[in-house]
Amino acid sequence: MAESGDGLKRELGLRDLTFFAVACIVGTRWIAAAAHAGPGAITLWLLAAILFMVPLAIAVAALVVKYPGTGGLYLWTRNDFGKWHGFLCFVVYWFGMAIWFPSAAIFYMSAGLSALGPRYAHLAQNRPVVLAVSLVAIWIALGTNLVGLKVGKWTQTIGAAATWLLGALLVAAAFAIGSRHGVATPMQIFPKWDWETVSFWSAIAYAMSGLELAGLMGGEIHDPERTLPRAGWIASGVSTLFYVSATVAMLVILRPGQISEMNGLTEVGRAAAESLHFPLLMPAIAILVLLSAVGQFGGIGTSVSRLPFVVGVDRLLPAGFGKVHPRWGTPHIAIFTLGLLASFLLVAIQLGDTMRAAYQELVSLMVITGFLPFLYIFGSAWKAGKRWSAVSGWAITLLAILCSVVPTAEVTNVWLFEGKLILGTAAVIGLAGWLYRRTK
Repeated sequence: MAESGDGLKRELGLRDLTFFAVACIVGTRWIAAAAHAGPGAITLWLLAAILFMVPLAIAVAALVVKYPGTGGLYLWTRNDFGKWHGFLCFVVYWFGMAIWFPSAAIFYMSAGLSALGPRYAHLAQNRPVVLAVSLVAIWIALGTNLVGLKVGKWTQTIGAAATWLLGALLVAAAFAIGSRHGVATPMQIFPKWDWETVSFWSAIAYAMSGLELAGLMGGEIHDPERTLPRAGWIASGVSTLFYVSATVAMLVILRPGQISEMNGLTEVGRAAAESLHFPLLMPAIAILVLLSAVGQFGGIGTSVSRLPFVVGVDRLLPAGFGKVHPRWGTPHIAIFTLGLLASFLLVAIQLGDTMRAAYQELVSLMVITGFLPFLYIFGSAWKAGKRWSAVSGWAITLLAILCSVVPTAEVTNVWLFEGKLILGTAAVIGLAGWLYRRTK
């Protein structure tokens, strides 16, 4: 098996990387939020694809060619703006992804339990049960990738396939219901300004990110200069098609007011199952949601773990982070550390608020810390000559950050919500500065 210059094995071909990218990009939780926001979300999906996903695909393809190797955004930022900026970009993005894990786990496990049927639906509101199931799912996904990408890549492949099947199932159900009973929601696709849903604008842009994660795997891709751009374009098209078609399908079955952000898939699935007299639809949705979640946990966890690994190789973190397991060929310490932090945050964020409000706080903090590094990514794209991509990417990035600080209707304590966002963001940036000074 061919190895990259940093000791990691090249396991990903075009098919593997395409599934990997789809698993990293597509989050089934965003279609419930989109349907809740109404038909205007369809236009927002298309705008986000044109103004953010396409520029990101162009930027990542150019930067992988300019700076080949493992590390992606850290490598690009370090070489273009210096070591401190590369380290800051790494820390903020890595913590943003660590925050992503608990927010995604809360949604997916709640949605999966709700969709299993009346016998298990009450467990979705049981915080200890949701936390326990979330921890199990996270560690299954990370564990399969810990023992080697040759094994772990199948976790991502199964997750991506489950996502496609879920989209196809929703479209088929919507077509059958629409043919018999008509469309539940008038398709007025012009977005409307609404303070209760404006924070979703940031989430819809965030949902279109993920290709930068594939860029982190440059040292483990066969012929990355050719393979990554091709996989990126295929994954971008498939992801956009999924988001648009699944949102339309949900709105055909129910009106936006009947679809909640947390339990929208369950509500739509229940309505479709009753209308079509097909009770097996609900457990099918539950299984596909859970499989897609594990695939996404695996894809994002695997790629993000390459950041502390490369930083460890650069000697800006303890030497253990830069080591590869002699048998598995993976940065095992980096993966294990990410799992521990995600598990801690999953429990800690629950303190002092309801589970729904905690979920919204996680999403907003995740978007802020997740989007700040894109300012660097598109800065590197500007230096690589991709000026249109840089300008469009910067504009959407700044808009998404601004929208993410607007509290949703589920937030009952605005001061607590905003305080957690400010303290969380400041803590991550402050930690980056402290770590950098210490290592220097």
